[in-house]
Amino acid sequence: MTVRRLLRKCQFPAAESHIMTVVPITSPDLDAAEVSWFSALCSDDYQFLGVPDGDLRSSWAHCSEIVKTAEDQGFRNILCPSSYQVGQDTLSFVAGCAPITSKINLLAAVRCGEMQPIMLARTIATLDHMLEGRLTVNIISSDFPGEKDDSTYRYQRSREVVEILKQAWTRDEINHQGEVYKFTGLTTDPARPYQQNGGPLLYFGGYSPPALELCGQHCDVYLMWPEPVEMLEGRMKAVNEVAERYDRTLDYGLRVHVIVRDTEAEARDYADYIVSKLDDEQGRAIRERALDSSSLGVSHQAKNRERADDSGYIEPQLWTGVGRARSGCGAALVGSTDQVLSKLEAYQKIGIRAFILSGYPHLEEAKHFGTRVLPQLKTCSLPHEYGRVPGKTPDTPLGNGLRR
Repeated sequence: MTVRRLLRKCQFPAAESHIMTVVPITSPDLDAAEVSWFSALCSDDYQFLGVPDGDLRSSWAHCSEIVKTAEDQGFRNILCPSSYQVGQDTLSFVAGCAPITSKINLLAAVRCGEMQPIMLARTIATLDHMLEGRLTVNIISSDFPGEKDDSTYRYQRSREVVEILKQAWTRDEINHQGEVYKFTGLTTDPARPYQQNGGPLLYFGGYSPPALELCGQHCDVYLMWPEPVEMLEGRMKAVNEVAERYDRTLDYGLRVHVIVRDTEAEARDYADYIVSKLDDEQGRAIRERALDSSSLGVSHQAKNRERADDSGYIEPQLWTGVGRARSGCGAALVGSTDQVLSKLEAYQKIGIRAFILSGYPHLEEAKHFGTRVLPQLKTCSLPHEYGRVPGKTPDTPLGNGLRR
């Protein structure tokens, strides 16, 4: 720990613990955060943004090395995204990671409706047993390749998929009569996961009213993309209003890129370096090929770039340059070790309990963050904090339960 940070903690030991979160959260007393990394399954790894590099392709060899490196560095979870862009199938990739990892959780992005929901429930249960409770699930509601559906239908489909998954994980039978899916009297034996007390945690991100409704009613962690802190607080309040209607609370997460170096000048220089060969037309093409390119969240990321200063900063240490060459999460925390650490601590104070980080190239930036910042953060696994992971193989049909 740096001398400045040690002095800060000695001088103000009690002040930080009494700061209230912006909204009620599920884990108000948790003094740790789930710090995660990102595996670039969807053709999203570069030395220079927008300039494809064959050594950084979305291959099994490269992306599995990112996962292993993140585990070695001490990250507690890793997001495995989903897209039709050149890359890998998410659930297949997560299965492949089971025998090559032992500690890190896997956050599998699931595009609702892509797989018949009963079979999806079985697939998730299988993965959870393979990982011995290290599976988390990122629920995605978006169009499929080659299709364009009404958003009301898409969110109804996603809602029903989530409700079916929850029945599969908590009941003996699945009985669901919805607008999209209808099932009666199906045994949940093949779909019971390793995790207990509700099954794998559900992470969700979305800004539209139907997205907030789905998350507030059913999900565990609401994920946000980087924006000025007052806008993050507004998003937390909006989804909490929905959660309160269902007598629920949520935990909150932030998906953001990071560039951390020994000094702020070094970090800012590296930020300029990775966009130094970016052609704006190529960047636009990269953004538009994503399946979420027209979403409300993506439009907000674009507005951040419009409001930023000439160097791309929308607030101290928050740089929007990354969004010039990717859809979705479009900003990075850029600064010295102390600056990035202080920024993360400030986010924790408003109620954020999960961080999903990434950087370019992913292997190298994981090591920069892992050696500078991660040792100074108290980290946790949210499934363990929620009491979802049993201490021994559970009595499920895929575990030690009765075989029928």
